[in-house]
Amino acid sequence: MAKPIKETPVLVGSEAIRLAKKIDNPRVVTSQEVIQARDAYNAVMSIATFQF
Repeated sequence: MAKPIKETPVLVGSEAIRLAKKIDNPRVVTSQEVIQARDAYNAVMSIATFQF
C-alpha cells in the first residue's frame, strides 16, 4: 500500500515575498547555458531506452 502524500507547506512572510520576487524577475539564461543544457539532454537521450 502506498504511503499518503503529506500536505505541501504554505509559504508565509519573508519566504513568500522572496519567492514572489524570484518568479517576477527570472534569471537571464545565456546562449552558452542553453547549448550546454541541450547537449546534456541529447547525451542522456542517446543512451536512454524507453519501452512503452
